[in-house]
Amino acid sequence: MIPTDLSLLRAPGAPALSPDGTTVVFSVTAPDVDADEYTGALWTVPADGSLPPRRLTRGHRDTAPAWSPDGRWIAFLRAEPEGKPQLHVVEAAGGEPVLLTDAPLGVSEPLFSPEGTRIAYLARVPEEGRYVAGGTAGAEPPRHITTYRYRGDGVGFFRDRPQHLHLITLPEDPGSGPLPEPVALTDGDHDVAGHRWLPDGEALVATSAVHADREDDLLRDAVLVEVPPVRDGLDEGPPAGGTLAAPRPLTRAGERDQLAVDTVAPSADGRTLWFLATDMGATGREFVAAQTGLFSLDLDRARSEDGGPAPRRHTDVETVDLASGLLTVTRERVLVADQRRGAVVLLDLPADPAAEGSAEPGRVLVGGPVVVQAVSAPPVGTRAVAAVATGDSAGDLVVVDLGSGEQRQVTDLSAELRGTGRLRPVRELEATAPDGYPVHGWVATPDPDRFGTGPHPTILMIHGGPYAQYTHALFDEVQTLAEAGYAVVLGNPRGSAGYGAAHGKAIQRAFGTVDTDDVLALLDHALADADLGLDAERVGVMGGSYGGYLTAWLTTRTHRFAAAVVERGFLDPVSFVGSSDIGWFFGLQYVGDAATEDGAAALAAQSPMAHVGEVRTPTLVIHSENDWRCPVEQGQRWFVELKRRGVESELLLFPGEGHELTRSGRPRHRLARFEHVLAWWSRHLPVASTV
Repeated sequence: MIPTDLSLLRAPGAPALSPDGTTVVFSVTAPDVDADEYTGALWTVPADGSLPPRRLTRGHRDTAPAWSPDGRWIAFLRAEPEGKPQLHVVEAAGGEPVLLTDAPLGVSEPLFSPEGTRIAYLARVPEEGRYVAGGTAGAEPPRHITTYRYRGDGVGFFRDRPQHLHLITLPEDPGSGPLPEPVALTDGDHDVAGHRWLPDGEALVATSAVHADREDDLLRDAVLVEVPPVRDGLDEGPPAGGTLAAPRPLTRAGERDQLAVDTVAPSADGRTLWFLATDMGATGREFVAAQTGLFSLDLDRARSEDGGPAPRRHTDVETVDLASGLLTVTRERVLVADQRRGAVVLLDLPADPAAEGSAEPGRVLVGGPVVVQAVSAPPVGTRAVAAVATGDSAGDLVVVDLGSGEQRQVTDLSAELRGTGRLRPVRELEATAPDGYPVHGWVATPDPDRFGTGPHPTILMIHGGPYAQYTHALFDEVQTLAEAGYAVVLGNPRGSAGYGAAHGKAIQRAFGTVDTDDVLALLDHALADADLGLDAERVGVMGGSYGGYLTAWLTTRTHRFAAAVVERGFLDPVSFVGSSDIGWFFGLQYVGDAATEDGAAALAAQSPMAHVGEVRTPTLVIHSENDWRCPVEQGQRWFVELKRRGVESELLLFPGEGHELTRSGRPRHRLARFEHVLAWWSRHLPVASTV
C-alpha cells in the first residue's frame, strides 16, 4: 500500500440477514480524503451468491442496517456531511429513504420490535443548555465532577449527556407527515447499551451499571427495560410529570455476581438470556487478562423477586476469550467468536442452557487465518452471515450453512486494493524467548522485484493494549511500510490476548520484563533467518499506546535501534492515574500504586519516564491533542525530556483527534501521519531501490 490507498480500505459494517435468510444487507464505508470523512452506502446481495451486490442507498454515510420482521423495511442510520447519524427507513425493494428522528446528538443501534411496528434505538440526551448546535462550549456552566468516570476517549464528557433507550412507532405511511414522536424508555445518569427485544415485544434486555457501587468498580449488569403498552397505535410514555422505571437488573453486580456484562441476546423462546461477560474478581476491578466468556441465565427466574440461580458459564475461564459484541442466538444455536493466536474464529454452540463449560466449545464454523468481525442470523433459519477479514481483505461477507458448515463468500470489497499489486504476503514466525517461552508473530518483506532480496532495513512493530493481539487481517500499517521497502516484524508477546489467561497476566506488575524479552526474541529470530534477507545493522522500532510504552522502554534499555516512533504512549504511570479516562484503575492494576513506598519503587522500575535519561535513540513522538486514553501530556513530556538531553526528537500533534487516530481518525490526518512516518524512516533507515 501507499498512503493514498487508504481510500481503497473498503470494509463492511455488521451485516443483517433477512428474516427468511435469502438476502444480506450491509454497509460499506471507506476513508474519503477529499471529503475528509468516512463515506458509504447500504448494499444488498443474495445469500446464495447468485447475483453480485446491488447498491440500495446513496447517502453520505449510511450504516447499521436492521430488517423488519416481515422483510419489507430496513432501518438504518444516515449521517450528512459533518452531521450526526439519524434514523431512517427504506423499503427493501428500493426507494427513497425516510427520515424518522432529529435527535440533537444523533442516534445509534436501531432495532425493529418483534411485531415490526416499533423501532428501539439509543440516543445521548444532553443537559439543558449543553451541546447546542452553533453554541460555544466555553459559555456553558462548569462541570461539577464527583465520580471517577466522567469522560471517555472518542466520546468526550458523558455525565451531561447519558445514553438512553428510545422508541418510536413506524408510521403507516412513512414520510407523509411529521416525524414520529419518540418515547424515552430510560433516563437518569447511567448509560444504557446493547439492547435486544424479548420475543413477546413487551420488554427489552440491555446492559447498564445501576448497582450501588458502580462508581468504584467495573461491573455492569444485564438489565430488563419494560416497554409501555400501545394504545391506538401509539406507544404510551410515562404518566404526565412521572418518571421512568429504572432498568431492572437481571444479574446482580456487587451482590452475587462480579461480572461486567458486555453483550446480551435472549433465546428465541424468551426463556433464556445468553450474554458475554468477564469476571472482575472480588474487587470488581480485576480486569487484567479477564477472559470474556459465554453465560446463560433463566430469564423467568431472573425476573422474580429472589433473582433465581447464578448465571452459568459455558466457556473455559482460562483458555477461551470471546470477542466483544459478537453474539447471535438462533432457535438451536449460539454463535460467538473466539480469539485464538492472531485469529478470531466463529464458533457454533448448542443453545442448551444446561450445558457445562468446555475449553473447546462447539464447532468452528469459520476458522483458519481469519478475523471474524461481525455475525448475523435470523432466530429461525439455516444460515448465518459473517464479516470476515483476511490477509488480503479488510473484510468480506461469508454466508455459512448452519447445518453443513458450507461457506460461500458473497462480496469482494478489497478487489481494487489487491489489483494495485501493492499488497505483500505476511509470513508467520515462531521464536523462543530466553526463558524458553514460545513467541508467535509475523514478518512482511518488500517486493523483491523492486527492492531485491535484501538485506532490508527492518522495523519492529509493537501493538497496544497490552491485552490485545495482532491478527491475520490485512493491516495498513504493515502494508504501507513494506511497500516503502521495509521489512516489518510484529507479534504477540506475553501480555497479549488470544493465548490464554496466563499469557495475558504474565506482565501484571512486570511491564518491561518478559514482554521485552519476547519482542526482542522475535526480532532476533527474524534477523537470523537468511531466507528473509533482513538487515540486522539497520533496525527501527515503533508502537502505539502500550506499544508506545514498550517502544520507549526499549530505548531506555538498548541503543541498538537506529530510530524510534513513540505514538500515543503510556509513558508515565504516575501522571496517568489522574489524567487518563481509565487512569483510576488501569495503571493501578497493571503496574501498581505509587502511593506507597514499595509501590513507588516498583512503579519506577516499570516506568519509561523514570529512565528517560538513558535514551540516545532519535525519536519521533506522535500524539493526538484530544487523546483522553493516553493524554497528550504523556507525549509532550517525553519529547521535552529527550530534547532537554540533546536526543534528536520531533513531536507531531494532531488537533481534534483522540486515541483512535490510526484506525478511525480523519482521513486527511491518517494520510498525513503516514507521510510523516515514512519521511522519518527515510531519513534514519534509507531504502535502496533496485528499480
